[in-house]
Amino acid sequence: MEHTAAEPSGLDIVVTTMASDSHTWNLVFLQLLLEELGHRVTNLGACVPDDVLVEECRRRQPDLIVLSSVNGHGHHDGRRVLPALRACPELLETPVVIGGKLGITGAADGDDTAARGLRAAGFDGVFTDVGAVDAFKVFVQRLAAGVPA
Repeated sequence: MEHTAAEPSGLDIVVTTMASDSHTWNLVFLQLLLEELGHRVTNLGACVPDDVLVEECRRRQPDLIVLSSVNGHGHHDGRRVLPALRACPELLETPVVIGGKLGITGAADGDDTAARGLRAAGFDGVFTDVGAVDAFKVFVQRLAAGVPA
């Protein structure tokens, strides 16, 4: 009798930082969290240039793209990268979310302002506050259940 591994039934998800962010622990955490929820994760790593991020997402055509920022430049990087992702016809409808430390002011209202700007720019989800991990899990579970972003 031949034994084969069962194919996971979850989402295909890309997690990454952006070009200016060299942090990796956040990506490891996200990868483990998403895998624990039953999803397949491609972790592109830290300091991913915009063109590499776009090309990898075009090639993989994931169900979700997760951008993580720890250095506080996420609001700038995210607003730059999102239009490049959306310019690809095969990624036009792919949900894209961003989270972490999005601003450098250190004040909660600075992150709130950055989050509002990122939502207005077209991100499907922005996760920055104390309940961000739980809210992110709910977002992913709803997406996996077929509820539009």
